[in-house]
Amino acid sequence: MKKFKRHLITSALPYANGPIHIGHLAGVYIPSDIYTRYLRLKGEDVIHVCGSDEHGVPITLKARQEGVSPQVIVDRYHELNKKAFEDFGISFDIYSRTTAKIHYETASEFFRTLYDKGVFIEKTTEQFYDEEAKQFLADRYITGTCPHCGYEKAYGDQCEQCGSSLSPTELINPRSTISGSKPVLRKTRHWYLPLDRYEPFLRKWILQDHKEWKTNVYGQCKSWLDQGLQPRAVSRDLDWGVPVPVEGAEGKVLYVWFDAPIGYISATRELTPDWKKYWKDPDTRMIHFIGKDNIVFHCIIFPTMLQTEGSYILPDNVPANEFLNLEGDKISTSRNWAVWLHEYLEEFPGRQDVLRYVLTANMPETKDNDFTWKDFQARNNNELVAILGNFVNRALVLTNKYFDGAVPPRGDLSDYDREVLEQIPLMRKRTGHSLDHFRFREALKEAMALARLGNKYLADTEPWSLIKTDRDQVATILNICLQITANLTLLLEPFLPFSMEKLREMIRFGETDWNLIGGSDLLPAGHTLGTTSHLFSKIDDKEIEAQVAKLQATKAANEEGEKSDLPPQKEEISYDDFMKMDIRMATIVDAVKVPKTKKLLQLTLDTGIDRRTVVSGIAEYFSPEEIVGKQIAVLVNLAPRKIKGIESQGMILMAEDPDGRLHFIIPEEATENGAQVR
Repeated sequence: MKKFKRHLITSALPYANGPIHIGHLAGVYIPSDIYTRYLRLKGEDVIHVCGSDEHGVPITLKARQEGVSPQVIVDRYHELNKKAFEDFGISFDIYSRTTAKIHYETASEFFRTLYDKGVFIEKTTEQFYDEEAKQFLADRYITGTCPHCGYEKAYGDQCEQCGSSLSPTELINPRSTISGSKPVLRKTRHWYLPLDRYEPFLRKWILQDHKEWKTNVYGQCKSWLDQGLQPRAVSRDLDWGVPVPVEGAEGKVLYVWFDAPIGYISATRELTPDWKKYWKDPDTRMIHFIGKDNIVFHCIIFPTMLQTEGSYILPDNVPANEFLNLEGDKISTSRNWAVWLHEYLEEFPGRQDVLRYVLTANMPETKDNDFTWKDFQARNNNELVAILGNFVNRALVLTNKYFDGAVPPRGDLSDYDREVLEQIPLMRKRTGHSLDHFRFREALKEAMALARLGNKYLADTEPWSLIKTDRDQVATILNICLQITANLTLLLEPFLPFSMEKLREMIRFGETDWNLIGGSDLLPAGHTLGTTSHLFSKIDDKEIEAQVAKLQATKAANEEGEKSDLPPQKEEISYDDFMKMDIRMATIVDAVKVPKTKKLLQLTLDTGIDRRTVVSGIAEYFSPEEIVGKQIAVLVNLAPRKIKGIESQGMILMAEDPDGRLHFIIPEEATENGAQVR
């Protein structure tokens, strides 16, 4: 293998329309973090870049559903996910975002370079157009009946019922999700990347030059190439994204699949003025960590973009993982069937490494795997507590008890003592070999073998019995146990960074150098240890039962929702009853949270006829700053009532999804405050 001067590690940009869940962690972010930490321990020049993917139709759909701008959505989830990654210990050198100015500049420059070189082809095609909304419809803005399974809510690009890939024109009875009307076909012009022209390059680069890639990655690439590549559009008719930087492209933005991977480049530019050495120097090794749904983009499309631009290096490896299931079922954000990272951090404080350990041990490296809460509990209690924690605790407690917390001197070594010490560098070699080949489950198993060796050594030598007859031999045994402990802090650092930092403090050992592993004198005789405490604690049944119950409640809600998505019609009222309601358009001019409540906002409304206060239970869904200036509908002649001591003079009208999500009822165009709704 070629020796590289530096390494550029990229992690797939998470989509900023929802939180991070354990499937994301096991698929991308834990393996990339382990590998980055491993390279840093070895003293390599390495940077790890990531950021939020903030363009694309799902974001505009969510914004429309909530009655807010796409920027509000991406701001919310960028901050949520960035903090969750930080709290979980994912060691990005930068976590950027594709709405940053530097990204717009980088993506525009990249497109323009390819455009000026004549790489793109222009094509005029017919696409669905919503005549009521007066806009072209992206695939996800179109729903209809799947031609394969008959599911009536299939999207224009995929049926989520049967998994079939679709084109909008295949749908039966297509409808616009914006207006509900039937769309019409209308001609539009776009730019395409002619992937078919670069098939010979890709076949050689992947199928001949990178046979070492993981079988799942290599196989998927071969399948795509064998089917024959087709030109792929790089622009879309949308108003959210990086504008296409050429004349005559008004109302068109860069397609998100073209825009997003350039985010790796713009993040590196934001991180360092020396960004070019990481992207344009052949002595840099670039590695993309992704999930299997992104293989085609990172192995075929993005390399084609880089190759046609001409000045960039290509990825050396793309170790994509498969999918992680949850309790035997596919993780689904739409069904809330997931373990969300930010919620885990709140519910299991201080236990980041437990989740890191379990997800690494169950990592879906070559096939889909499953996460269960019972396995989570068992691995914590039976492995982290009973093996690693138990060995460390016994070694330190016995040293404190027999030698006043100082490393005892090592005397003459038995054959068994030598055999144990000789195993340590071999374990470093095996662990490193597994990490070098992106076999993280195997690497963790090899590293944990050192803790198992320490436990067996203690059990075989029984220093607690030997202390009565041979204190010098006990000193040797505990010296060796402490050397194992110091080595563990380095060998397990990539996997359990919080716990190993804690353990280094406990033994007062400050080194973080992979090459020291195997040393038998990392802690010299006479070295004073720090304060001993437990590395891990048991997880009891009640904690697990609460998580299982939480999932069962989600499953029950989903099943109930499938039976009846919407509540039944209420009993009839007369026309006169309806006419008694005075509903007006109003503007929110101020909004503050009601103290000591989670759900209530105090709103000041300009109703056109007066200014009034309304207390509304929407704080779980909207922050004060994102709703000020929004025009809404309000029932103004509702009898006033006091809520938390505040007189509320009316009620704002909202639409409520079956899952409880609230949406403002807003006019398509701004209207005069006080205008009546009839």
